[in-house]
Amino acid sequence: MTDKKATLTVDGIDKSIEFPVYSGTLGQDVIDVRGLTAEGMFTYDPGFVSTAACESSITFIDGQKGVLLHRGYPIDQLAKSSNYIELCYLLLFGELPSDEEYDKFAQLISNHTMVHEQIVNFFKGFRRDAHPMAILCGVVGGLAAFYHDNLNITNEKERYVSAVRLIAKMPTLAAMCHKYNIGQPFMYPRNDLSYGENFLYMMFGNPCEEYKINPVFAKAMDTIFMLHADHEQNASTSTVRLAGSTGANPFACISAGIAALWGPAHGGANEAVLAMLDEIGEESEENIQRFIDKAKDKEDPFKLMGFGHRVYRNFDPRAKVMKETCDEVLEQLGMADDPQLKIAKRLEQIALEDEYFIERKLYPNVDFYSGIILKAIGIPTNMFTVIFAMSRTIGWISHWNEMIAGGHRIGRPRQLYTGHPQRDYPAK
Repeated sequence: MTDKKATLTVDGIDKSIEFPVYSGTLGQDVIDVRGLTAEGMFTYDPGFVSTAACESSITFIDGQKGVLLHRGYPIDQLAKSSNYIELCYLLLFGELPSDEEYDKFAQLISNHTMVHEQIVNFFKGFRRDAHPMAILCGVVGGLAAFYHDNLNITNEKERYVSAVRLIAKMPTLAAMCHKYNIGQPFMYPRNDLSYGENFLYMMFGNPCEEYKINPVFAKAMDTIFMLHADHEQNASTSTVRLAGSTGANPFACISAGIAALWGPAHGGANEAVLAMLDEIGEESEENIQRFIDKAKDKEDPFKLMGFGHRVYRNFDPRAKVMKETCDEVLEQLGMADDPQLKIAKRLEQIALEDEYFIERKLYPNVDFYSGIILKAIGIPTNMFTVIFAMSRTIGWISHWNEMIAGGHRIGRPRQLYTGHPQRDYPAK
């Protein structure tokens, strides 16, 4: 794994310090600095942007080249040829399932979509106008009170049961958050529907009439789930791992991940796209150009949301797939004349043609297109991050399972202390 070393020299210390250098399957080499504490020092890395806090074989990202691999498979190939349930199996177990394994796994997910009936009472404790993410965060954490029969995290079988429960019940809970928010009765899941179909049925169905599921919408939802399933060691995944390192139960860990995802700098990007389109307001060419100029002005706080990406310094590999899905949904709905969507399409065209955006690689990202799709389907903006959380659950639980199975230490970041030195309490 290593045949290289890094040497550190520090002013005031006579001897140099050597560290092993490790190479992964792909990506940059890493310097193992664990021996630094024995020398009375540790590294300073705000945000952990230059620190590998774990080993993982689940997802690989090359932001410079625009590459996203799940267990080695490119995301565009998976989105084209696979589906969300198969991707869940792949992330959880490391290999694609056989036909028999897939059928068994899909049936198992379907059989666990219902939630304990008393969870309905849990919902009644929230205000009707509570944000769906606030409800989801609380209810998922509370699942440990209802499903405490398989919480021995050292037991592989029990970890698997918890993983299946979380994957299966998240669409049900997400739809319940929406129904509670708008004052409609909860819809029970149906085992004859696919994962995406079931979610749409529970979101938009009602007991008064038959709900017909649009296959284009169901396919779009499945694509959204796939493209948000995992994204390596991001803030929410790292939160799940840190919480899990204490030995906390999986429901508590996923609830912690949901809380981290709720932050507008992380999971709220597709919602921010719609807010931006609302701010632009008028679809005239002059008005759109005015906002483009504002985005280029360093002194102006306005930002074009949904363009560029913190990780990808090239085109977001998920965006091309999401754009195709977006076009399919809009064509199905005949929404070419929708003013807000006209603004979005014009912004997309400008970003792909304007030298300012091309030079800076500010291309439309996955959040730009997913926000438009969700709005077109009729999903309210306060549910966007809930859907993100539902999609990302498989990534979170896969990383949690990998960490527990592989052995781990409790997370304990250090700090650069800049407060007062020791001082005596004043005498009275």
